[in-house]
Amino acid sequence: MLFHESIFIFAFLPIVVPLYLLCRLKFDPIISIIILGVSSIIFYGYWDVKYVPLLFVSIIFNYFIGQNLIKKLDKNNFILFSAVFINLLLLIFYKYSSMIIINFNAIFDFNFTLNYPDLPLGISFFTFLQIAYIVDCSKGKVTKTSFSSYFLFVSFFPHLIAGPLVHHKDLIPQFSLKYKKIEENISIGLIIFGIGLFKKLVLSEYVSVSSDNMFNGVDNGIMPSFVDAWIGVLSFTLLIYFDFSAYSDMAIGLSKMLGIRLPENFNSPYKSKNIIEFWRRWHITLSQFLKNYLYIPLGGNRHGDLKKYLNILIVMTLAGLWHGAGWTFVLWGSIHGFLLLINHYWQKKNIFTINHFISFWLTFISIMIAWVPFRSSSIESTINVYKGMFGQFGFILPEHYNQIFPHSFNEILLKLGVEFAYLNGFGGKNQIIILILLLLFVMKLPNTQEIFQKYKPTLNTNTKNHPTLLRWEPNLQNAIILGMIFSYLLILVIQGKSGEFIYFQF
Repeated sequence: MLFHESIFIFAFLPIVVPLYLLCRLKFDPIISIIILGVSSIIFYGYWDVKYVPLLFVSIIFNYFIGQNLIKKLDKNNFILFSAVFINLLLLIFYKYSSMIIINFNAIFDFNFTLNYPDLPLGISFFTFLQIAYIVDCSKGKVTKTSFSSYFLFVSFFPHLIAGPLVHHKDLIPQFSLKYKKIEENISIGLIIFGIGLFKKLVLSEYVSVSSDNMFNGVDNGIMPSFVDAWIGVLSFTLLIYFDFSAYSDMAIGLSKMLGIRLPENFNSPYKSKNIIEFWRRWHITLSQFLKNYLYIPLGGNRHGDLKKYLNILIVMTLAGLWHGAGWTFVLWGSIHGFLLLINHYWQKKNIFTINHFISFWLTFISIMIAWVPFRSSSIESTINVYKGMFGQFGFILPEHYNQIFPHSFNEILLKLGVEFAYLNGFGGKNQIIILILLLLFVMKLPNTQEIFQKYKPTLNTNTKNHPTLLRWEPNLQNAIILGMIFSYLLILVIQGKSGEFIYFQF
């Protein structure tokens, strides 16, 4: 079940939210916890019911492991290491078995086959979520938790499929808090959900066309020209931004309606002036998880610069692998690892200060280039896109430009190696104008949390002040505008044009 599907918006949401709120206001908190837990399982099972038992077993296993660790029965960390190993083994089997066997066959010239299992929805998220929980149990950071609260903590439908990676201490206590500000929570949550819906159905849908045209064309042997390559990569750069931002907003909005606040997971990452800042803004909870449960245990920065840089490379390479079972994801993670390494070294040695304008665009272009293997289906396709970006497949302008430009100017372009032909991804000046406007949207406007900072939609809402015009205030004018936009979005929902979220595949 997707957040932007008709069944979710017109059936699941109108039933679950009032039922949960009624139980939370009128009955013992355990009733509302059970209602929300059952609803979350229905939400998960709608996608593929055969993986509901897997989710159940994973939750039960880790809960009882955690309770044993809380009781200090694990003197030598044997239970902890075994439980972490079993969790990772489960993740490896479902997510990486095909990659392992394919590479094993290629290296040793074998022909071993296996009926590869389908990837259970959200397995990367609920596995990491629970590893963090049992590790904290072993360190004495967790008090005894009821099974129902733990079950809801893992299965809570707004974050179950694609995050954020919520920490237990942030979410579990909220399940038993008294519900306050009902009207405000529902109205603000609904508006934030609507903003995410707009990003998903309108903004990401627009840039997905030119992105898919270029990358799918490369997969089919259509090599991109310089213009096509850069338009396609820029389109995907905006696509993954709007897609992930949309999911984050919708998850935050849904939780807010239920009186629960999730941590901020997406904070205008394309406003970053270096790669370190980018990773503090992009998938914030994953960055925190990798830092606390991988980078620091590896030694962090405690054993000199060389070990620190090696740890960064290891963590980011594994972060890439976490995103997908393919060498393209490993390459993407490694590129970011090297960029972070360069950034840390540059800052430590204080080589020289780069102008903010230059550092901003240098960072953004680096991020764009790094997205290529993330989107590409193979290393070969990645290389071909890079070749296109550097002009190895020519500089081609649309055929009709040959009629627009003066004949003398066309002759000059032809002498410079510019050709006129059909382009796979470039749609003309209107497309360029819209892409520029979308760039301004992500680089200049405040994000959702900043607009609604007064209402604290997340646990760590940005407190930076913005002009009154860009902060939400309830009034008749805003209500009319929202009503018109929501009506349009509901029509799009009924049409069911948009696909799943990119992060669903992880």
